Amino acid sequence: MLKSYLPDTRPQHGFIEGFCGAGGMTLGLQRAGLVPLLAFDIDAPAVQTHNNNLGGHAFVGDAREVTGPTLLNRAGISQGELALFAGGPPCQGFSKQRRGGHLGDERNDLVGHYIRLIEEIKPRFFFFENVAIFGQKRGREYVREMYDRLTGYIIDFSFVNSADYGLAQTRERFLVVGRRLDQQVSFTFPAGEGHRWPTVGEVLRGLPEPPNDYSEHPKYANHQRARVTEENIRRFSFVPEGGGWQDIPYELRLPCHQRVDTSSGGWPDVYGRLAWNGQCPTITGGFDSFTRGRYGHPKADRPLTPREAARLQGFPDSFRFIGTRADIRSQIGNAVPPPLAEAVGLEILRSLRCADGCLVDDRPANSLCETATEYGTNSRRRRKPASLPT
Repeated sequence: MLKSYLPDTRPQHGFIEGFCGAGGMTLGLQRAGLVPLLAFDIDAPAVQTHNNNLGGHAFVGDAREVTGPTLLNRAGISQGELALFAGGPPCQGFSKQRRGGHLGDERNDLVGHYIRLIEEIKPRFFFFENVAIFGQKRGREYVREMYDRLTGYIIDFSFVNSADYGLAQTRERFLVVGRRLDQQVSFTFPAGEGHRWPTVGEVLRGLPEPPNDYSEHPKYANHQRARVTEENIRRFSFVPEGGGWQDIPYELRLPCHQRVDTSSGGWPDVYGRLAWNGQCPTITGGFDSFTRGRYGHPKADRPLTPREAARLQGFPDSFRFIGTRADIRSQIGNAVPPPLAEAVGLEILRSLRCADGCLVDDRPANSLCETATEYGTNSRRRRKPASLPT
């Protein structure tokens, strides 16, 4: 478990979060010691979940209409004073699960509004999170736009695996942290805990089976089984840990699985059962269906419950998600894992405290790129990650 800074007489460092969803990033940054001032999202049920769990700082707002001056006024601060602006614009348009999804998806334009809000607020730091493929070919033009427009910031990138930060989930993400040029301090992305990855069994251990009548468990919020047909349950009963639809007897398989050419793929994760001693793939909003991925419980013949998925995302059992079942699935699947946000938040807070003179910045300065890159003309002030496309 990552250690958070204890509250004391140190200066408070506030943050505003856009595209906040249910509050995974807010929870992680708050655990790190940063202070939530304001958050917004267009999804009303997600905002209700956020406010119900995290102190009531969030409001329903469309990033296309929200302005920096409005946010600063509501937070009671002036331009340039905010310690951190954070957020992860919706990533479905970039997901590799959607062929051609990065082309013509209007949600992708929200990245431009994220950049606009940074220009208007001028925070000391900003933190951006998205799917790993955003930092590759699909998001290239948006990374370039970030470089070209945010000329007053030193920008660092990192590709991370969430399992390195305490999750039993191999969720890969693309992270960006920018620090304003007048913040004469270093920043380093957290290297991860350096220990073995947690397992699904360790995370789910201790949770009783959800009620058979599809009601919520009386002691565990959102622990409720999905309605699955008896036929699908029977199919899944033949799948061993780590297995999938190919373990189902031929006569019980779906017609499409009876005809599929497995040499060209063949949906290997469909009807997939998790391994108790392994890790989960990326949790998405489809975690309660056998047909949407490897989301079958490792021991029971059923998909994961929302509470189990929330545990795999790093949320505590005390965090209750609000809304319809579809709302809750979306909130959990779209969330930034709190342990990952906490790890990055600790490093951002360290840099802020160094800039404030509360800590000595004893780390070497980041290496600077001496030649222009395709991502921007002012790249002398940026690091160019070797793993980004050229």
